[in-house]
Amino acid sequence: MIDFRLYLISDRNQCAGRSFMDTIGHAFAAGVRCLQIREKDLPSNALYWFVGEVQEIVKKYQSTLLINDRADIVQATGADGVHLPETGLPPDVTRKCLPAGKLIGVSTHSLDRALEAEDLGADFVTFGPVFYTPSKAPYGDPLGLATLARVTASMNIPVFALGGINPENTVHCMDAGAHGVAAISAILAASDVQK
Repeated sequence: MIDFRLYLISDRNQCAGRSFMDTIGHAFAAGVRCLQIREKDLPSNALYWFVGEVQEIVKKYQSTLLINDRADIVQATGADGVHLPETGLPPDVTRKCLPAGKLIGVSTHSLDRALEAEDLGADFVTFGPVFYTPSKAPYGDPLGLATLARVTASMNIPVFALGGINPENTVHCMDAGAHGVAAISAILAASDVQK
């Protein structure tokens, strides 16, 4: 069940000089209830131990922990699920690698890919970039709120708006039908994470 509206995606290098664990601790204390670990540069053994540290904080706040593209790490750590890149294994194949009840999210950048992810059994999708953000620039120009609204109107699973999300434009994403928003730097790099 997707019982969160704010989906925090990790980047331990965007914490404005603070420790990552302290930063996410502040985020959870302020109400974040889902975190995706997306530390692509960590080798498997380091990622395993990193997730273990994060789990202590996640458990304290009874929150959801997803791992980017690594069903094996989900299995090894007991995390709540996996988030697949658009070019990753299909959700139906990934589902076979996970225990029952684990969540599967999928990154999507078009309506067709979002519908495909839903058809293949994803529990939710992220869609974007809705607004400009340097981290999503390789995916092309921002897709905008009108495209987000078309996607949300076509889907039967939750859609999280992604890309350039900030406190000012979140309401516009929700008005366009998004279940919630996903963010990295808007939270992790903020001068006041809890605010």
